[in-house]
Amino acid sequence: MTDVTTLLTKLVSFDTTSSESNLALIEYVEGYLAEYGVSAERVMSPCGTKANLIARIGPEAPGGVMLSGHTDVVPVAGQPWSSDPFTLRDGGDGRLYGRGTCDMKGFIACVLSMVPTWTKAPLQQPIYLGFSYDEEIGCVGAPSLIKRFYEHYSTTAHVIVGEPTSMQPVVAQKGATNLRTTVTGREAHSSQVNQGTSAIHVAARLVTFIEDTMAALVEEGRVDEAFNVPHTSLHVGKIKGGTAINIMARECQFEWEIRHLPTDTFDEIYARFEAFCAQLSTELQAKGKHVEITTEPLNVTVPGLADRDNDQVLRLAKDHLPSACCNHAVAYATEAGQFQGQGLQTIILGPGSIDQAHQPDEYIDIEQLEACEDFLAKMGRALETPA
Repeated sequence: MTDVTTLLTKLVSFDTTSSESNLALIEYVEGYLAEYGVSAERVMSPCGTKANLIARIGPEAPGGVMLSGHTDVVPVAGQPWSSDPFTLRDGGDGRLYGRGTCDMKGFIACVLSMVPTWTKAPLQQPIYLGFSYDEEIGCVGAPSLIKRFYEHYSTTAHVIVGEPTSMQPVVAQKGATNLRTTVTGREAHSSQVNQGTSAIHVAARLVTFIEDTMAALVEEGRVDEAFNVPHTSLHVGKIKGGTAINIMARECQFEWEIRHLPTDTFDEIYARFEAFCAQLSTELQAKGKHVEITTEPLNVTVPGLADRDNDQVLRLAKDHLPSACCNHAVAYATEAGQFQGQGLQTIILGPGSIDQAHQPDEYIDIEQLEACEDFLAKMGRALETPA
C-alpha cells in the first residue's frame, strides 16, 4: 500500500498550474488506479491539453459517494518560497511543504492511498473518484465532469468536495463571478474638458456604484451570519486607463468580482450594475458626451452551495468524524455548488486550512492527512452495506 506522503510527493512534483497541462498527473493517476484493477475515464477539455478523470470502485449500484478534487494549482511566480514549490519538503515540524499540499493534492493523495483497501473491501455501494482541471481559474472543468458523471455513472451518489476545511463539514459557500468592464470615452486635451469624455471619470463612478451596491444589500437586510463576511461582496481588484496626465482618457478598464450569498443570485446583483450603466450612458449622451460601457465575464458563474438537501451526506460525514465537528460556511468558491446544481447532495470536507492555500511555502499538517485517512477508512466501511 502506497502511503500518503509518497503519493503526495509524486502529485506535487507535477506542475499543474492552471496555465499548464495536467495530463501528466492524470496519466500517473490512471496508472496507479490500474495497478489495483480500477479503470478510469478521461473527460477532455475542449483544447485537448487537460482532462478530468472519473473512476468507480465497487459495484455499479445506487448510492455511494463521489470524492471530488481539483488537480490544478495556483501560480508560484513572484512568491518568496524557501524551497522548490514542486518538490515536497518535510519541514520536520509536522508539516509537509509544497504547492498544492493543502489546496488540494493532500486530499487527492489521501483518497488514492485508500484505493488498495477499497478494492479489497466488500463494498455494497460504490466509491467514485472525480478529479477536475482548471478549478482555480473559475471552476471551468467541473461542469463537463459533472455532466458525464450524472448521465453515465450515478444520479444518486452523494458528493464530498475535499477542499481544505480542517476536516470540518462545510455546508454553504458563496458563488463567484469575475468580470472585466471596459469604458470607452473620447480623447481631448485636458484643458478642453468640454470636448471629450474621460473614461477614467466614468469608470470611477461605476467603481463607486459597485461599492455602494454592496452597502445597499446590507441595508436591505440581505445578511447571513453563518459567513464571516455575512453579505454578498463586490470588489474591484484591478484598474488601468489613460495615456498621459494632460489627455482625457479614451479607455479605462477594471476587473471586479461578485461573491454572492447562496440566497442571492449573480443575475440579480449584476442587473443593478447593468441598469446603472444604461442610466449613466443616457445621462452623458444627453450632454453630448460619447461613452461606451461593455462588460464581459472572465469565468463561468460559479454557483453558491446552499445549506439544503444535504441531510444524508452530512450524516454520513458526521457519523465518521469527531463529535466536536460542526457545520460551517465559507466565502471562497468551490465546485460544490456545481454538483448541487445537478441535484446531488453535496458538502465540502477536506484536510488542511484555507489559510495556507495560495501562500508561499504552502503546507499541510501531517495530522490533518491522518485525520482525513481515518475518516475515509470509516466512510468506506459504512459503504459495505447496501444503500
